[in-house]
Amino acid sequence: MDFSDLDILDEFFGMGDDSNPFMMLIWMLPIILFVFYGQRIQLIITSRDIKKRMSELEQFRNDSRDELINYIKQKLSPNGDPTQKLDRFFDYFTIMPVDIDPNGIIPKIHNLVRSREDTTRKQVMSMFSEISTLEITKVQNLLEIVTTLQLLHRIVRHFFLTAKKQNNYPLILPLQMMLPFIMEQAEALKDAVPAFKQGQPIGDGIGPLVVGGMMLDTKKQKAEFETVYSESEFNDRKLILLKAEGPYATVGRPGEATESLVEKLKPNIIIMIDAALKLEGEETGDVAQGFGAAIGGIGTDRFKIEAIAAKHDIPIFAIIVRQSVKDAITLMKKEISDQTEKVRNQVYEMITDNSNPKETVLVIGVGNTLGVSQ
Repeated sequence: MDFSDLDILDEFFGMGDDSNPFMMLIWMLPIILFVFYGQRIQLIITSRDIKKRMSELEQFRNDSRDELINYIKQKLSPNGDPTQKLDRFFDYFTIMPVDIDPNGIIPKIHNLVRSREDTTRKQVMSMFSEISTLEITKVQNLLEIVTTLQLLHRIVRHFFLTAKKQNNYPLILPLQMMLPFIMEQAEALKDAVPAFKQGQPIGDGIGPLVVGGMMLDTKKQKAEFETVYSESEFNDRKLILLKAEGPYATVGRPGEATESLVEKLKPNIIIMIDAALKLEGEETGDVAQGFGAAIGGIGTDRFKIEAIAAKHDIPIFAIIVRQSVKDAITLMKKEISDQTEKVRNQVYEMITDNSNPKETVLVIGVGNTLGVSQ
């Protein structure tokens, strides 16, 4: 083989000569290109991925909406076609109270949240001549799922279109960073629909599941709206057991219920059991003990429980079962349900260690009690 032509190539490209103008041009063009058009190129590449995610979000929203409408039409016999009324529900929004002066904002938020819940319940009931409480709560939860998916899609679309309209790559960076977390939540909401339609227990129901088992063979009494309690005994201690009323798809009103029970029965300690968001690397179903009011949500119930406990100088102990967002709102996994007996034993151990004979203990099972009776 004749390699003599390589000398010509070497001379042309100037591989051994740094001053060759052709090689300088080859190296400079990409630099100039990225200096002047780098952000636009990045915006195009990032936009493709975000558009794909937006399409998935829109599909999640549409599928969940269709499932809810078909469920109502086929299973619940509404008065006429509910589609138009449901579409109005999906656009509902909530304007939070003014927080310039934070003093007294909790009662405002509490009133706002309760007003929305009550109004939604009445609107759902108005679509039917007759409907059970269980079905009302299921439809309410399904409405919240579709509404949240619609809101997530709108927010992502807003930031994407704004950045694209202004050719502003830095504006799209926060969306790109948050998108994996948004999609994780959206997928969890989409996967939660079948469990709510079928009335199956979800991961968030581990607290009510534990306390519901402790309430067996006891007299149940109404503590608050969709919230029940009973009295029992353990090791010469009086137990007050509180949970949302199952098997409805509801978390009840643990804040108001705790206030009334503390004022009425004067417990010495409070123990709360709830699901908690696990960190990456932690196992689903891990159980941990701690201190403080173990309850999620917007914060009004937690505030009420903390306030009444502080007023009466009552310590609050907590037991949590770790799980992901998806685990919490989809069909309860075996890894979570298998912890029921372990958690119950830890509750009894905590009662023995932190109270004396003849004292009263309030045990609260926090969470959505769908499919979990008492």
